[in-house]
Amino acid sequence: MGFEFPWNIIIIAVPIIYFFSSAFRILNEYERGVIFRLGRVIPIKGPGLILLWPIIDKIVKISLRTVTMDVPSQDIITKDNISVKVNAVVYFKVIEPIKAVTEIEDYLFGTSQIAQTTLRSILGQSHLDDLLSNRESINSELQKIIDLQTEAWGIKVTAVEVKNVDIPVEMQRALARQAEAERERRAKIIHSEGEFQAAQKLADAAKIIGTEPAALQLRYLQTLTEISTENQTTIVFPIPIDLLKIFTDALSRK
Repeated sequence: MGFEFPWNIIIIAVPIIYFFSSAFRILNEYERGVIFRLGRVIPIKGPGLILLWPIIDKIVKISLRTVTMDVPSQDIITKDNISVKVNAVVYFKVIEPIKAVTEIEDYLFGTSQIAQTTLRSILGQSHLDDLLSNRESINSELQKIIDLQTEAWGIKVTAVEVKNVDIPVEMQRALARQAEAERERRAKIIHSEGEFQAAQKLADAAKIIGTEPAALQLRYLQTLTEISTENQTTIVFPIPIDLLKIFTDALSRK
């Protein structure tokens, strides 16, 4: 009697192996499974080991980690009619996996398109000076608008950051001239403020000396001390204005 191949065991084992390989799935801590049972959504599964019914269940894995999406460079004309190229980065994550699967075909592509159109729209309403110096408020406004539009998809936009603003060479030269003029203006203002403060102090000192004749004499002696040195043979005596006034009054009476 010859050997007979156990076809009956193979026929039974193959469906069992297929069932177990298809029925059990392992989801990581950051993953959730959106399961369609006969086309209808059932409560999400995961993380860990989950059981699926082969053929009648279909699973779509969704990651709950924050996604860092680079927004390609966009050609933008600012409110003051200056052409610039701007790119940005968007940080978002899925907070409702079922909506991310059922409300939009591809939430990554959809979020990217929304970010690009919003970037062109909002920055086109801003002046170049605001775009260069007021980044925080622009980033906040972009985040609010994009998050409002993706909320229906179960997506939460946590941050939007404008990265680079490429300005034409001609405009860079104009900005350099503007910055130089601004620095000169500030220097002149600081110099004039110093002159004003010095004049104020001199006026206050003159008032004090004018009320005290002894103070004028002390100041006169201090001036003699300052202009005299040890090795100097010539001593210069400043002539008080009051002394000259005596002679001018005498001449005027004649």
